[in-house]
Amino acid sequence: MSKNRIDYLRISLIDRCNFKCVYCMPEGKTISYALQENWLSVDELINLVESVFIPLGFRKFRLTGGEPLLRPDVITLIRAIAALSGTEDLSLTTNAYRLADMADSLYQAGLRRINISLDSLQPETFERITGGQGRTRWQKVWTGIQAAHRVGFSPLKLNVVVISGVNDSEILELAALTLNQAWHVRFIEFMPIGNQDLFQSKGWIDSACLQQQIRSRWGLITASIQGYGPADVFKIPEAKGTIGFISQMSDCFCDRCNRMRLSADGWLRPCLLNETGQINLRQALRQKQSVQDIRDQVAALLVAKDTIHFKARDSGTTAASTALYSRTMSQIGG
Repeated sequence: MSKNRIDYLRISLIDRCNFKCVYCMPEGKTISYALQENWLSVDELINLVESVFIPLGFRKFRLTGGEPLLRPDVITLIRAIAALSGTEDLSLTTNAYRLADMADSLYQAGLRRINISLDSLQPETFERITGGQGRTRWQKVWTGIQAAHRVGFSPLKLNVVVISGVNDSEILELAALTLNQAWHVRFIEFMPIGNQDLFQSKGWIDSACLQQQIRSRWGLITASIQGYGPADVFKIPEAKGTIGFISQMSDCFCDRCNRMRLSADGWLRPCLLNETGQINLRQALRQKQSVQDIRDQVAALLVAKDTIHFKARDSGTTAASTALYSRTMSQIGG
């Protein structure tokens, strides 16, 4: 069971995406999407955040997808959550394809932090990773990143899932983005989540190997920053930004986890890869269960949240070891 204070909720607003990234929605994978009427509405989400999660100590909220900027009422939701007195931090993860047109509205609504997926600086490689055709997606994303920077999002984080033989040759180029801008690049070890064929053919690259590449080129020093995530954070000496490494494959950080996940259709899960004990909050709300009853159910799940790494679950030693990787990241809520 978790001994950490659980105060961070990742809220998936939508379970679909306009990209088909190979590590998230593998080619040939059959995906069953939730019906739109089964998405939690803005009113339901605000009710849960204000009446259930904040009273239980949640103070940090991240909006995810799929691609959250596809959700028509995302600005309304951001404005409402940002206005709650119990909200200490509100952030959003996006692929940035629609960000250029929305950056100002998002900022004006109260959003201040944003994470952007940027797995390559090469348009051809980017298209290969995101399942696109041609070379148009990269430019749209890059324009979105520039718009977010111009509007004033800080920190502006760029997430890179490192795939052997696909984008691992760009590590230094991506790290160099932190030299002259106060941007924060996060290298993420590739995980087997609904993408077993790709994972088995490509494998994953240890964060320590990536650190060594960067250290050999520029040097690396530990960075002291305020953060809520699992990254080990460094910086190149004299650089304006930072470089983080999220090492869930090589260095289990489950015992430091402070988060839970709420899917677009209302399932509250204690862990990215563990559905044990999950609660259907949409059903609870629509069946008119009392706020206190819902709060009690969530409180019990907080107590029951375990700290067992997925490799231990894979061994079959726990009840959570069955069919862990059948869902894609877009369905879970990234």
